[in-house]
Order: sequence, then structure tokens, then C-alpha cells
Amino acid sequence: MRRSLHLSVFLLGLAVAASGATAGSRAAGPAPWPDQFETRLAALALLQSLNADLLSHDSATLTLDRWCADHHLASPAKIVARLDRETNKTPTAEQRQLLQVNASEPIRYRRVKLACGDHVLSEADNWYVPSRLTPEMNRQLESSDIAFGRAVKALRFQRHTLSAKLLWEPLPQGWETGAQLPTAAAALQVPPQILQHQAFLTLPDGTPFSEVVETYTNEVLAFPVPPLP
Repeated sequence: MRRSLHLSVFLLGLAVAASGATAGSRAAGPAPWPDQFETRLAALALLQSLNADLLSHDSATLTLDRWCADHHLASPAKIVARLDRETNKTPTAEQRQLLQVNASEPIRYRRVKLACGDHVLSEADNWYVPSRLTPEMNRQLESSDIAFGRAVKALRFQRHTLSAKLLWEPLPQGWETGAQLPTAAAALQVPPQILQHQAFLTLPDGTPFSEVVETYTNEVLAFPVPPLP
């Protein structure tokens, strides 16, 4: 029960330590994190920190820029979009209603992998209304690897979260009541997908122009395990 009593303080300490603990690490590949209670707490603190950062800012792209820089995942620390030109998903009637367009209004679909150097941090499905963007923004989105948030930054858009859910729980079920906890004998196994957000973007006047589903990968933790307080 002592672990349960001190969990909040411990998580806060982990988040602070992790924010500055990865200097010198690069995309070459850090050593695996040991599978033990403290490193699972560190993973949880980092995951919740990223989640809160995404929820409190309008641009996921700029948030990932900062995450990449703070944890030294690549140099330069800049998110680029790897376009998937093969996949296409037709917008549903519900999406058209959300974006406030009729059945004949064009909606474009863009699927990308958002990468920081060699690390793919997120996979995003994006439906957007081209008539609410400038011609130059549409040209960039169709022909370059620019991330959506960077391309439309001049719109001064606002982000509205529809859902945010953890796809991975680092702490084993029942840990607070004395369930068997892992030891450092094995490497921590983090699943490929760990966090998912669904949101829509609006212009300053409230007009919606994009819906996005972002699935964050285990590569957001691709740095050495932080010092544990």
C-alpha cells in the first residue's frame, strides 16, 4: 500500500526527471528498458505527460516537435509527414455532419506517418475540407511531406478533442493490491500502439475544416530510461 500512497508524488518526480534526462541520445537505438515497477511508472508518467501536452495545445505537430527535441530523438528535431498515397477512406455521413458539409462538398483524405528522424511517432488519418484552406495549403498537402498542422498554421486553428484513450496500461492490473510485479530480468515490452486521439479543427470563427484520428506509437519512448528518483 505504500506504493499506492506515494504514486502521485513519484509520478511527478519521474516526469520532471524524464524531461531533461535524455541528453546525448540519438536515433541509433537505446538499450531496452528493464521490466520493473519503477520503469513502468516512468513509462506511465511519460505517457500521461505526452497525453496532457497534446490535450492542452492546438497543434499535435508542434507538440511532437517539442517532444522530439526534449528527448533528443533526432537532429534536427522536426516532424515530417510520410505520405501514404495508396490508402483512401471515404468520409462517413457522421463525418460530413461534423465538418458541416453537404453530400456534394469535396472532402479530401490524407494518411501519414509523422516521423522525427528515423522514429515514427504517430500515424494519422485526416479528412479535411479543401475549400476552407488556401490554394497554397492545398498544394503543399497534396505534393509535399509537410505535416498538416504546419501547413495550416496560418489559419490560427483551434483543436477540439473528441476522445483520448490510452491503448497500453504500463502498470499490471491489481498492482496496488499486491499483484505480482515484474523484475528487471526481462526487457519491457511496449506494444506498437500506445495512445490514440480523435479531434477536429476549426477556424477562428468556429467553422470546422478537418477531423483527425492520431495513433501514437511506442517510438515516442525510443530513448534511454530516465534516472529514477
